Amino acid sequence: MSDSIFTKIIKGEIPCHKVYEDEHTFVFMDIHPIQTGHVLVVTKSQVPTVWDLTDEDYAALMSTCRKIAHKMHRVFPDKKRIGLMIEGLEVDHAHVKLFPIDTGDEFRAKPDMESEPDHPALAELAKKLYIGEN
Repeated sequence: MSDSIFTKIIKGEIPCHKVYEDEHTFVFMDIHPIQTGHVLVVTKSQVPTVWDLTDEDYAALMSTCRKIAHKMHRVFPDKKRIGLMIEGLEVDHAHVKLFPIDTGDEFRAKPDMESEPDHPALAELAKKLYIGEN
């Protein structure tokens, strides 16, 4: 299997706005967010879906999601929930989308894929959400 765009990001071949990294997972800002604060939590092992992960990688993925969600609650205190979406349709690499929401409509919103990413805003959000190296 050739490297996915996520594997290339993890390897540093493609730039990103990193939020967190540990032995098993890597978290960065989505450049086409569903909602402000949208991050991608990806596994360092490249497998097509979360159901293909080893037990250890699956547990690490969910643990990282929980850690990031707690940080999101502190950064976005006015939001009621942190949405978690696993769909894996765009990239053939196990990942989870996390983003702050108040409503189901916000959860189901579509990202604007036509607009240019706002890199200064993404960098600022990444700083606020950053947890640091483990």
